[in-house]
Amino acid sequence: MNATLPTPEALRAALAGLLDGLPPTKAAQAVDRLIANYRGTTPTDTPVLRDRADVAAYAAYRMPATFEAVRSALAALRDAAPAWRPATHTDVGGGTGAASWAVAEAWEEAGDEAPRTTVLDWAEPALALGRELAAASGAPGLRGAEWRRARIGGALRLDPVDLVTVSYVLKELTPADRDALVTEAARAAAAVLIVEPGTPDGYERIIAARDRLIGAGLRIAAPCPHSAACPIAPGTDWCHFSARVSRSSLHRQVKGGSLAYEDEKFAYVAAVRFPAEPATARVTRRPQIRKGQVLLDLCTAEEGLRRDTVTKRHGALYKEARDIEWGAGF
Repeated sequence: MNATLPTPEALRAALAGLLDGLPPTKAAQAVDRLIANYRGTTPTDTPVLRDRADVAAYAAYRMPATFEAVRSALAALRDAAPAWRPATHTDVGGGTGAASWAVAEAWEEAGDEAPRTTVLDWAEPALALGRELAAASGAPGLRGAEWRRARIGGALRLDPVDLVTVSYVLKELTPADRDALVTEAARAAAAVLIVEPGTPDGYERIIAARDRLIGAGLRIAAPCPHSAACPIAPGTDWCHFSARVSRSSLHRQVKGGSLAYEDEKFAYVAAVRFPAEPATARVTRRPQIRKGQVLLDLCTAEEGLRRDTVTKRHGALYKEARDIEWGAGF
């Protein structure tokens, strides 16, 4: 593999040494505050990332997980539209650029030119560190990115682009600003990808954004196999997926964990203005593998939610079911 690709390994290398010179107690305090913001109610009138310590802690704490979540969602979008090649990309609220790393990898890995990226964020320390990490990546698609300060909210106006990503941003906004931002992304882009935490409230924000994107004339490319109403009854469950994140020693140090990996739960929606072929069914829960059979929870284009039991007598389909991952098309 090309060493300049913005892979997870390249991201970990760029993050290595990021906290050098930062007192461990200050890094820990910054991480604790960021976790409280991530899990609780975040102020909407000021940037979450305030200074270099915050940004460095955030990059070590959140960038690998955000990268993997966006990477997984992009894979589903590309499966639905394999011939599509975005030439331009705007990363709204991109912070230190995790989503831009995933976008660059998605197309450079296939031998295509990465789209020209503009990262918008209202925290200058995040933009500064994002530039630094992008320069260290060696990847042309990242080194050529533009990092621009902008207030993320209802007044934001976007230049027309092929792809807009909005990852882990909506929670930081008021409901009115969320609606305005999604509407603006739908107006400006040929494709919109929105990623939120895989929590009940994260799913609610995704569903609201999904409805707004459809209302703006876009069609759903992923994860849903259709653009009809979500079959999940409000308040009964939530749709989310999981991405495996390898932890570096720096990552374990900042997060206070001992395992070599973690699972990032996320919810997302990808909507487009061009022809796309969504999966006819999507695996919505981790497959349950039992002796001689696999239980699959699916969201389908024709029947909504259903559970399939695939047994050995199904032959090749059984082998596929044993190997399939949560979130994959089936």
